[in-house]
Amino acid sequence: MDDIVKQAMHKWPNVPDCFGWLGLDERGQWYMRDDGAQAQGAFTSGKKGAKGSLLTHSKLMDFIARNYEADAQGRWYFQNGPQRVFIELQATPWVWRLAADGVITAHTGRSAQYLQCLVDETGRVYLNTDLGLGLVHSMDVNTVSDKIEAGDWLPQDVLAADLPALFKFVRSPQGL
Repeated sequence: MDDIVKQAMHKWPNVPDCFGWLGLDERGQWYMRDDGAQAQGAFTSGKKGAKGSLLTHSKLMDFIARNYEADAQGRWYFQNGPQRVFIELQATPWVWRLAADGVITAHTGRSAQYLQCLVDETGRVYLNTDLGLGLVHSMDVNTVSDKIEAGDWLPQDVLAADLPALFKFVRSPQGL
């Protein structure tokens, strides 16, 4: 976490949390969800406009990535100064990118170590790592296939609906 964020938390300890305004999609992209987007429905509803506006400002995305964490309830947020901005997750808290050699990198740029490979009922691939569970980016499924064929990774079946309870994360913290 950035030092300036820690200082703001100390200076203003009672700032209310923010819900519904930021989403992470299954490709590791951040979306700002204004009142209009939220009025269209849940981040995961698939309704046109419900996701909000794709963030493209690299410094803002880097700031979010550096200050991205989970609380004890499994709700993911980024600490924006003294305020926690809770994240709506389309799939999982992490989205993994894989290099050809199998190196795992999160959508935030953090490196991770492989623990387990999971495949859900629709064929989506997840990796459990030392950072936690994440969905493998759709462009990197071939790399997963290579790791499986080489015998490096042994996929296990899982139901997508069971993932939040099994890996202790909350897709929509607004409802808690």
